[in-house]
Amino acid sequence: MKKSLYITLFVAIISLISASSAKAQVSIIAHASAEIIEALTATENSTLNFGRFSPETNGGEIILTPDGVRTATGSVALSGGSYNPATFVLTGQNEATVTIALPSSSAMLTNSTNGKTLEVYDWKSYPEAGVGTGILNNGLLSVNIGATLKVGDIEKNPVGIYSGTYTVTFSYN
Repeated sequence: MKKSLYITLFVAIISLISASSAKAQVSIIAHASAEIIEALTATENSTLNFGRFSPETNGGEIILTPDGVRTATGSVALSGGSYNPATFVLTGQNEATVTIALPSSSAMLTNSTNGKTLEVYDWKSYPEAGVGTGILNNGLLSVNIGATLKVGDIEKNPVGIYSGTYTVTFSYN
């Protein structure tokens, strides 16, 4: 009886060892996928235009909001003519989210006749700048950008046309 008990115990131990080593490793075939989407493109439909004004005696600021509201501070006198925020049209993958990155520093507008400059800063956009703040509805998104223009007195900023460039970055998330 003892002998059969030892044999049964021996067989059980061998079976346990064999079973545990058989399950120590397993392989499976897994799957991967990728989807290529349309390239994101941006077109400047209208330039940032602060319009016509006179700095008068002390200058000040012109604030142009993304929705096209223009106000002045200081002695700046707004005049007729057109003004508008910059408008960009983005195209790309339908329903994709987009990051809007505005300039991190000021841009300078230069008078090509005399080299005098105006500073553009405090950039604002609609939709707001940030990660994933824009959505390409039907593959399209319109982004408006406004800013503040610092204006000196008439000596610092004499009559003329001032122009310059700035960089806005749009990217998929």
